Amino acid sequence: MMATTPKLMRAIRVSEFGGPSVLKLCSNIPVPNPGQKQVLIHVHACGVNPVETYIRSGTYARKPSLPYTPGTDVSGVVEAVGDRVQLLQAGDRVFTTATETGGYAEYTVVSEDCVHRLPDPLDYKQGAAIGIPYCTAYRALFHKAHAKAGETVLIHGASGGVGVAACQMARALGLRVLGTAGTAEGLELVLRNGAHQAFNHKEEGYTSKIMDATKGQGVNVIVEMLSNVNLSNDLQMLAYGGRVTVVGSRGPIEINPRDTMAKESSIIGVALPCATVEEKAECAAALFAGMDAGWLKPAVGKQYTLDMASQAHIDIIDCPGASGKMVLTM
Repeated sequence: MMATTPKLMRAIRVSEFGGPSVLKLCSNIPVPNPGQKQVLIHVHACGVNPVETYIRSGTYARKPSLPYTPGTDVSGVVEAVGDRVQLLQAGDRVFTTATETGGYAEYTVVSEDCVHRLPDPLDYKQGAAIGIPYCTAYRALFHKAHAKAGETVLIHGASGGVGVAACQMARALGLRVLGTAGTAEGLELVLRNGAHQAFNHKEEGYTSKIMDATKGQGVNVIVEMLSNVNLSNDLQMLAYGGRVTVVGSRGPIEINPRDTMAKESSIIGVALPCATVEEKAECAAALFAGMDAGWLKPAVGKQYTLDMASQAHIDIIDCPGASGKMVLTM
């Protein structure tokens, strides 16, 4: 540890599962030490993802042991490195795809293989908007839907973190991209980030406009952020052999299985924690190519200071009309 590293830090701690109010700001948490093949990062920003609200509520498949600090996607500066760390050193600008000790904190320990250099053109807030959104978008489009250049993809809920990532990625890799959003600001963001056309999913009859845009053929792939509202409509918008990837769902929905039969369509779940080591490496390679080429440019939305984490958890679920990626700043 560098001589200047403080002994104590501010961090959000969760001591019981429940609503957003269980996120407590503590100012006397010991700064963790990096172990073998681990890195200590001085955190500048941390992404807020919907999955963190599900984990916090205790309703998610994975339950961390209490107390814990949420957050996986941080960006900042390497403060110190543990034994046998070879590729990183103090002072490096980095972003992460996971943490050991939690990202809603001023310092976090991360396994070396989850730390990546942050290219100079991207600022720290953008660095905190890469991990879960871009890896989820890549997994949905390519590992699960097997999307191909020339196909048409509908990003259903395209103005949030995963949506913007999916628009940029699909456009760069040769797909025809249709996106939806619920506000004028969101629609503009979607068009700026790679969608060929954008549709307001709050407007009556927007699905028929999407069908018109495909000349009645339907779309090949749908990346679906709110399946409990849209899945039945999605099945009707698919082309023959079409695939819906379920990225988000907040409840049950009734569908007619017959809608999948004539089109031989598929409904495919997407869960980032299921990614294999090989899949993670492939995704990382694609993201670095995107940074090099310049198409991977996270759109940062609402920003909150660490003491406002519980408000961020309320807003990410309850505020309709996302516009960019939500981040905490330290």
